Amino acid sequence: MKLIEILAINLRYYRMKHNLSQEKFAEILGTSLSYLNQIENLKVNVRLATVDKFASNINKFDHNSKVTATLLLTYNKEHITNYSRIDEKK
Repeated sequence: MKLIEILAINLRYYRMKHNLSQEKFAEILGTSLSYLNQIENLKVNVRLATVDKFASNINKFDHNSKVTATLLLTYNKEHITNYSRIDEKK
């Protein structure tokens, strides 16, 4: 399995864990919706510095998290989620 696939699985896991839409999660990560969508759909390569920034921003959002760049790039079969769309509540 490629690292980008593992990153996509883990980002989707943390997004679903917090019941966040891609839009809201992209905002938390400090990136665009388009870029997050490309990552989750394996259409772009991601720099390690960006992975580190994502981990830091997840921890700022959820102070109980201990997410690291290494964790975001580590395969965990329990992080595999069934895709379901989460829309923003208006």
